Amino acid sequence: MTESFETGGPVWTKGQARIVRLSGLAGIIGGILLIVVAIVAWVMVTSQLRAEQITIPDDAMAFQGQIVDGPIDAFIQADIINHHALEMTDGKTYAQLDQDDPTRAVVMNASFLRASLFTSVISYGLAAFAAGAGVLFILFGWSMRTIVPPLPKQATA
Repeated sequence: MTESFETGGPVWTKGQARIVRLSGLAGIIGGILLIVVAIVAWVMVTSQLRAEQITIPDDAMAFQGQIVDGPIDAFIQADIINHHALEMTDGKTYAQLDQDDPTRAVVMNASFLRASLFTSVISYGLAAFAAGAGVLFILFGWSMRTIVPPLPKQATA
């Protein structure tokens, strides 16, 4: 017969209780790891952006004169690069320019820079998402371990 114990709520077999508590512990550990990885990713992207020493120009919508070192800064810098590129080409994008247009190479570089900056914005978003998921994992794991209290100690002979 399977040995069970009561928790004030449902009756759990020792095997069921052990699985739920181990799953909760795995959730807590996984959540902590997600948060740590998110912080590492955030710090790495920030340090790489700072190392580029990109200064937001005076005609940007915000943060003029500041070094790009975060998701909002990167988005604003990408926006002003696009604005400058469109000004150079009278509103034409890279694909709309003739192949022999002398500004095509500059607009192509602007497009590459924007893509790189948007990649950092997405990286920040994923890091924030991972940290948020990590917090949820910790909360769910803690809840699972709270629902099923520790197994009763076995008497030793």
